[in-house]
Amino acid sequence: MDNKNVSIQFKNCTKKFYLQEDKTFKEFLPNLILGKSWAKELIALNDISFEIKQGETVGIVGKNGAGKSTLLRLIAGVTSPTKGEVRVEGKVAPLIELGAGFHHELSGYENIFLNAAILGMHKKEIELVLDKIIEFSELEDFIHIPVKRYSSGMYMRLAFAIAVHVDAPILLIDEVLAVGDAAFQKKCLDRLKEFKKQGDKIIIFISHSEQSVKNFCERVILLDHGKMLDEGSPAEVFEKYHHILTQKT
Repeated sequence: MDNKNVSIQFKNCTKKFYLQEDKTFKEFLPNLILGKSWAKELIALNDISFEIKQGETVGIVGKNGAGKSTLLRLIAGVTSPTKGEVRVEGKVAPLIELGAGFHHELSGYENIFLNAAILGMHKKEIELVLDKIIEFSELEDFIHIPVKRYSSGMYMRLAFAIAVHVDAPILLIDEVLAVGDAAFQKKCLDRLKEFKKQGDKIIIFISHSEQSVKNFCERVILLDHGKMLDEGSPAEVFEKYHHILTQKT
């Protein structure tokens, strides 16, 4: 695959969600008559701008609700910005939600074909890496049973094994490595480090583990309540992040 010109660019990107509030009919009726919305506005991301280039490994940090997962969903194309522009050059392999793209009634084997197809692979391409996916997942004894019987750790093994064999130039990883045993987590991180050494992929990494982000990422973006507060080296950004955490009770 030609991975030239792989990049991600956010230009003044804002993402809003509208949450329906529970109201009685008596409360709802005036809004209906006046043509007003009774939905509560939630700004998940507010005027975000940044660029990530080929070969970069970038960590996204912030408290729960900061906008980290929304940012990854915008990159993956799962949702679109309310305002601004998101430009993604290159195929994306998202690991942003365990079991996403899996059919619970199908076996692990069948879900390899389903999930890899969703990620843009053709059947012949999947067949070429099928044995490698199963071997990497270490699920040989369970590959022909329905995934509804899998544990969260088994889900992560299969999803990660598929994602790293898709040959996508952009990898999105959202806390999935927190699931499963330490030995398999190390195996996953070792594979990501191999990708990093190759220098032709963008890897975006969300983790609550400061040490993992510092060890793996050369650049970090800090989000807080949907705003981008800082970006830079892990040491600099985490210093600011710690300051924010101590300021808030």
